[in-house]
Amino acid sequence: MKPTHTHNHNALVTTVQTIRVIIIDDEPLAIQKLRHFLKAEEGVEILDECSNGQDALVSIREQRPDLIFLDIQMPEMDGFAMLCELTDAEMPRVIFTTAYDEFALRAFEVHAIDYLLKPFDRTRFIEALDHARELIGQRPNAATDDQLQEQLRSLLEAVSQPQRASAPDRLMIKSEGRVVFVKTDEIDWFEAAGNYIKVHCGAETHLLRETMNSILSQLDPAKFLRIHRGTIVNIERIKEMHPWFNGEYKIFLTTNASLIMSRGCHEQFTKLFGKPL
Repeated sequence: MKPTHTHNHNALVTTVQTIRVIIIDDEPLAIQKLRHFLKAEEGVEILDECSNGQDALVSIREQRPDLIFLDIQMPEMDGFAMLCELTDAEMPRVIFTTAYDEFALRAFEVHAIDYLLKPFDRTRFIEALDHARELIGQRPNAATDDQLQEQLRSLLEAVSQPQRASAPDRLMIKSEGRVVFVKTDEIDWFEAAGNYIKVHCGAETHLLRETMNSILSQLDPAKFLRIHRGTIVNIERIKEMHPWFNGEYKIFLTTNASLIMSRGCHEQFTKLFGKPL
């Protein structure tokens, strides 16, 4: 694309490439605000606006944007789960829009991936956009690109497993009018099932009304690993793994259950076990 003379926020006028953007947020007012700010900027093309993670995945794969503005807290599939589904080749630059806690914000700062803390003003928006322009301008540098992808993967791991005092050794599950206490060591894996999570414990299963992120925050990250958007596994139950399609792996448990690990979750697996796949 042709270089475009951009904003004159600083004394110097710079020349940058036009950047192609997708906005992803479940709040119409948040989308409207970002659209308003982006349209006031030269050298920006808005490709699409998505209100959920599933639609955003389709749009990102079809249109290959340079940059996405991504809300973290969305129903069904949050921003982190959505990114976990993307391969490195599909991964655009990301500016998170979030009302997240201080730990997450520190993680963003440490890993040099930008965020907009809601409610944000135009000055903060421009600062984040300028940062994104700088990173996108570095795209031809493969080493820089690999480093930034690694930073993003590290960030996903850090924020999807927030700091906790100590993980409880049992979960309380309300089931059929009674409360069942299940030891976490007895749990084989968790499976997303609509608005519920199916907890697999040997021959027994329990339904839990929680989100995957919520349940993950209650588990010991040294024992439980998210291997897919809708799957968390007790790593002590993993018996063997086989390469599958498109960079995925098929995981076989000691219970004879078989699960799929998405390519986007390789990094967390590697860091947990200390060896690359």
